[in-house]
Amino acid sequence: MALFLSLVQVFSIVITIIMSHFSQFDARTSLNVLSFGAKPNGMVDSVKAFSDAWDAACGVADSVVIYVPKGRYLVSGEVRFEGESCRSSEITLRIDGTLIGPQDYKLLGKKENWFSFSGVHNVTVLGGSFDAKGSTLWSCKANNGYNCPEGATTLRFMDSYNVKIKGVLSLNSQLFHIAINRCRNIKIEDVRIIAPDESPNTDGIHIQLSTDIEVRNASIKTGDDCISIGPGTKNLMVDGITCGPGHGISIGSLAKSTEEQGVENVTVKRAVFVRTDNGLRIKSWPRHSNGFVERVRFLGALMVNVSYPILIDQNYCPGDSSCPSQESGIKINDVIYSGIMGTSATKVVIKMDCSEQVPCTGIRMQAINLTYYGEAAETSCTNVSGKQLGLVTPSGCL
Repeated sequence: MALFLSLVQVFSIVITIIMSHFSQFDARTSLNVLSFGAKPNGMVDSVKAFSDAWDAACGVADSVVIYVPKGRYLVSGEVRFEGESCRSSEITLRIDGTLIGPQDYKLLGKKENWFSFSGVHNVTVLGGSFDAKGSTLWSCKANNGYNCPEGATTLRFMDSYNVKIKGVLSLNSQLFHIAINRCRNIKIEDVRIIAPDESPNTDGIHIQLSTDIEVRNASIKTGDDCISIGPGTKNLMVDGITCGPGHGISIGSLAKSTEEQGVENVTVKRAVFVRTDNGLRIKSWPRHSNGFVERVRFLGALMVNVSYPILIDQNYCPGDSSCPSQESGIKINDVIYSGIMGTSATKVVIKMDCSEQVPCTGIRMQAINLTYYGEAAETSCTNVSGKQLGLVTPSGCL
């Protein structure tokens, strides 16, 4: 009898553990957007379905998955994911389908963002394709630009922390593909970004006023900077990026205003640039500013027919109209270029046009080998000081 009771007690304990496991699993199971009215036929607008699914997930005080099955989902306006009143400890937006923008670019183009995350934490965006159908807006801007909306950023994160973006494909964004603003501890991994080289202002990943950011293993083909690093960016790691077409990886543009936070502790390593307009670039407007750039490491880059593989431009003024007639106040200090090699599409392969008011200091170059169609390449450097170590080809800057 005692043995029987023991077996019953053991069985009860096992059942309790199993039920507890399934209870926890249920708390983490998917909230399927189809249950909220989304249709995978690419014809029925799913803005409300995504918003309602987010609200439902935020009402659960545990980890939740919002699941988007295979199919094409029309999303004709902005979807806002707000975390201020969210109870969930963790939310994963898992996307197996394709989210498509409307044919009428004005429906989305008048919005600032397509998918915006504000004040969220412990959020993962996993997989999926975002096709904003930006080409009609670009055509409007190319023709005369009159009455064209600015366009929407595809994915924007604001005032958020502990966020991961993994395995996402962004196609033909109207404006920036991914933007990170006032965030902390953000990881972007294994993303692909695709837009034509003539698409205007389609920065692949833009980061500003944010700290502890990682971008790893990304393939970016777009019409503007592959990665743009704005004021207030600190502790940024960029590793394993393929860029091109595009405008390269840029710190800046800076000195848009006289009061500006600095950029510091940035590392870019293992990057490949293919026929980009620039390679590794730091750019600032010729304007007085209290901003700065400090502790930057460019480590290991391959250039394939790239214009200006290494560039510091402190007289940046695209279009050369209404340019400030000042010297840039951005102080650039402690920048290392190491292991940079490949071919240039311009005879000048290293150009450093630094501010006369605050010259570039602490620039270090080592293991540089850049050529111009098999000919001797050139450098052009003003108001810059530092040192070169070992083989630097071409030399003459420092």
